[in-house]
Amino acid sequence: MSDKSRVLVVEDEEAILLGLAENLSYAGHDVLKACDGPSALEVALRERPDLILLDIMLPGLTGFEVCRQLRDKGLQTPVIMLTARGDEFDKLHGFEMGADDYVTKPFSVDELLARVKAVLARGKARSTGPRTYTFDDVVLDLDSRTLTQAGNDVTVTRTEFDLLAYFLENEGKALSRDQVMNDVWGTEYYGTQRSLDSFVANLRRKIEKDTHNPVHILTVHGVGYKFVK
Repeated sequence: MSDKSRVLVVEDEEAILLGLAENLSYAGHDVLKACDGPSALEVALRERPDLILLDIMLPGLTGFEVCRQLRDKGLQTPVIMLTARGDEFDKLHGFEMGADDYVTKPFSVDELLARVKAVLARGKARSTGPRTYTFDDVVLDLDSRTLTQAGNDVTVTRTEFDLLAYFLENEGKALSRDQVMNDVWGTEYYGTQRSLDSFVANLRRKIEKDTHNPVHILTVHGVGYKFVK
């Protein structure tokens, strides 16, 4: 079995699909391909790739809908959205559907490969520290990469999982937004502070009793965030 990362590229324009596949292969990845939404779902669920590059405008199902259905079916493979749109709403909507990052067309090959590298690196298991964290009725298990609340599974994206793990590892510390983004995603991450705020809002909806008055993920005004049990 190959030890290369497997990347599923979903793009309906054949020239772009073949170009992305060629560059990813040259960079050392095994590449799977799909050209429409239904095929993307079928291939992703059957092959379980390490990463999905997912165009938004697709025949059959949009990239947003493909991402949402994958998350609903429990597939937590990281997703990088490919979009020709630069609207911040589209980017935030992609995060809401479970995407981990986005690339706006036109993009350079170097930029895309840097983001692929950064997103793949996020999922690597941490080598030190506790493997399970608990607070209230919430359990975060690093080995199984699961989050449960009152014994029930909570669906989170890979990015949300890594972000919550980072907060727990740094319990009680006031963390700047830049520090969080650099430590969780690395210096090659191209997201904005607003993107981070969107991930935090998603986490709060999933683990806080009252999202308007959070008691765990706290905003430190003028700085960033702090996690307390």
